Amino acid sequence: MEGVTMRMGRLLHLEWDAIAGVIAAVTAIVLELLHLIQSEVMLTLIVILVALLFLRDMRREGAVERLESRLVAVQASLREIEVGLLPPDAVLIGPNRIRKVSTEFLAHASGEMTWFNVCLSMYRPPALFDALLRPALENPRVTIIRFILDEDQRRPWEEILPTIRACPGAHKVQEPTWISKQESISLIVADSVATGRTECLLSFWGEPFMARSTERNVPRYIFHIQGHSELISRFLEILRNYRLSA
Repeated sequence: MEGVTMRMGRLLHLEWDAIAGVIAAVTAIVLELLHLIQSEVMLTLIVILVALLFLRDMRREGAVERLESRLVAVQASLREIEVGLLPPDAVLIGPNRIRKVSTEFLAHASGEMTWFNVCLSMYRPPALFDALLRPALENPRVTIIRFILDEDQRRPWEEILPTIRACPGAHKVQEPTWISKQESISLIVADSVATGRTECLLSFWGEPFMARSTERNVPRYIFHIQGHSELISRFLEILRNYRLSA
């Protein structure tokens, strides 16, 4: 049954108009050779065959144009799908997930970790210190912890320093690099064991990203900058320039 279906399919794909034209041409030639038809009839048949071939080519041309337009639409759809599959450079983290994402980032960090322009008063409450700073201190893969801090963070630094020294990984913490230039961003930068690339947590000072209060500044929204982002190299350059200038 399947063989019959395949044969029927091949028959349907045959160009019957071309076959009919060839049969008509051969018949006309044979009849003309046998002097059974006149030359005028032969010429008429030739014109009809040429017209049929012309109509077939026109029909083919229209089908080709329709196929080309469909291919263009398919290519556009494929480009949209490709763009949608590309991983984002940055992932926005909202208030409900900041603590979880930050803790995971510190737990997966390795090598040298840099904290740039952070608000240390945020780490004074024991619960926040345990969730947002202690995981880095106790992470055995983190070898060095550097702080690059604004001058106005000296007092908060002295306040949290005893808590840092009480942690097992306190020896990894370097003396802070103090800067006087006000920056609008805050960074935590480290290599990630999960991806094998340098990643960072980025936050901005001021609304709507930072919630201000009389006691401390607390991030509302942060960005998890992925390792393939071009921003990483720029952030590393900023940190390097501050360290060299200090």
